[in-house]
Order: sequence, then structure tokens, then C-alpha cells
Amino acid sequence: MPQIRVRFFAAAREAFGTKECSAEAATIDGLITTLTKDAAAEARTVISRSSFLVNAIAATDPHAALSEGDTVDVLPPFAGG
Repeated sequence: MPQIRVRFFAAAREAFGTKECSAEAATIDGLITTLTKDAAAEARTVISRSSFLVNAIAATDPHAALSEGDTVDVLPPFAGG
């Protein structure tokens, strides 16, 4: 299983209590499962509403393969004006 670098931004950073971690996952769906397995309810809620970038490119297919060394950014919805 590929080792993935995960970076959390804004509310995701707050919910997961870290700005970065590493995880093993073959797809975005797999990564979500891994990250939320033992996570608090707030973290599960935030990640369910988040968008993902894989190596700075929007991940539109949650089943697309991740590769060793990929960086996945977790971007929760942002509000602002």
C-alpha cells in the first residue's frame, strides 16, 4: 500500500489536531477510511465535506489510484467575503 503525505488546512487542521501526517492508502476513498477510522465526530464531518488535491491537482475521482509519495491536501469548505 502506498505511503501518502496528508496536509490538513483550516477546519480540517483544527479537527484533526495536526497540519500534516502520513497514511497508507491506495485511493482517496481508502485515505478517508483510514483517516476517519478512529477520528472524532468533528473530523469525520469535516472530511466528508472536504475537497482533495493530489499533488496540487483536484481529485475528482475518489477511486483513482494514489502512488507512493503522493501529497494529498484536505481542503474543507471556506467561507469568506
